[in-house]
Amino acid sequence: MNNIDRFFSPDPAAFADAYIKYLQSVLEGIEVKEIARFVETLLEARERGSTVFFVGNGGSAATASHFANDLAFGTNDYEKPFRVISLTDNVPVLTALGNDLGYEEIFVRQLRVLGRPGDVLVGISASGNSPNLVRTFDYANSAGIKTVAITAFDGGRIKAMASEGIHVPTGPKEYGPAEDAHMVLDHLVGAYLMRYVKAGGKP
Repeated sequence: MNNIDRFFSPDPAAFADAYIKYLQSVLEGIEVKEIARFVETLLEARERGSTVFFVGNGGSAATASHFANDLAFGTNDYEKPFRVISLTDNVPVLTALGNDLGYEEIFVRQLRVLGRPGDVLVGISASGNSPNLVRTFDYANSAGIKTVAITAFDGGRIKAMASEGIHVPTGPKEYGPAEDAHMVLDHLVGAYLMRYVKAGGKP
């Protein structure tokens, strides 16, 4: 039984109140220094002209796409852009790789084609144990691609494999609060970088 099971109430207003309060506690448990380091990693990649690749499954695939949109285009910089790609978005590629080579290969095969040393891989996962993410992190670490894990629950395997990361402290199988917090991180980082770029790169 996780925290959501514990505070569940048949009264929707009571449940909503408890959920919001729990989400607030989860957000307060995130280490802001981890967020700051991630921002630095993105700025360093921008300075090098490196590409940042986002990956994730299910709801985290949608977050990966959202992150890519907000960083690549939401920052409104075309002279020195954030070069960001979500590897979750090309359905023909995903289905071809999944059908021909197996679901575990859908991200790593793309990274082998598109990635270069100095690039950054960001994996978004509540559990941190998805085989296709573990395989992609393993390749990235061997290919000179920096790895960042955005996780929840206990962080799983990619948290241990990553060069750095942001951990969202939820209980097991609390996908809603985990993914809510991951989207807050997207909008927080995007809001900061948009203003940082607009200010000419001055904090």
